[in-house]
Amino acid sequence: MGMTEAPPTKRDQIVDELRRLILSGNLPRGAKLPQDELARQFSSSITPVREALRALEAENLVVSEPRRGVRVAGINFERAKATYIIRRLTESYAMRRAAIRLSPLELRQVELLLDELNAATARHDSDAVRQLNKRFHFFFYERCGIPSLVEEIDALWRVFPWDLLLDSPEPAEDSEAEHRAMLEAVRAGDAEAAGLALEHHVSRSFIALNARYTGKPPADPFDIAND
Repeated sequence: MGMTEAPPTKRDQIVDELRRLILSGNLPRGAKLPQDELARQFSSSITPVREALRALEAENLVVSEPRRGVRVAGINFERAKATYIIRRLTESYAMRRAAIRLSPLELRQVELLLDELNAATARHDSDAVRQLNKRFHFFFYERCGIPSLVEEIDALWRVFPWDLLLDSPEPAEDSEAEHRAMLEAVRAGDAEAAGLALEHHVSRSFIALNARYTGKPPADPFDIAND
């Protein structure tokens, strides 16, 4: 019999929930995080709260300052750019590998998942969209054949500033079409097309985000000619 996975500790539960609140925009950047209030909120002692905040500080999601306490970190856009570049490289590679490994049954499963995502988008259910979007992407990544690579991609997703995309004017039709292009490329067994579709999907949204955040003309930091 295989080993049973240990249930998450209180510290892990607090880390996961605070990370979710930050990246969903429910905890705004700069918000204070008093440890005693968090302990009451999570029905916990101070120790797991303190450990959770240290873990989130290591992810650059919170900052601790002498005499000022702990607060949600501001946006480090240079770090966000680097995370985007690494995401584009690793996720497109994982997609290319997955494209030649999915079975017909798995293709049907991911198609149903895409239908769920599109339905959530149509009813403007932002929480469901975030969850289903990640499930859709990781359905492919988890089938790339390199579990440790999937762990690295997941770590990048955990620290990427998704809250910057909350007010994105990005048309839902664009995202749906790009997801469909990925699926169809995988269905055709075209690894290169699948990877390129993923790259286009990741880069388009980040270019728009870059322009809104910096106020400068759209530019892709992945382009080696751009700074």
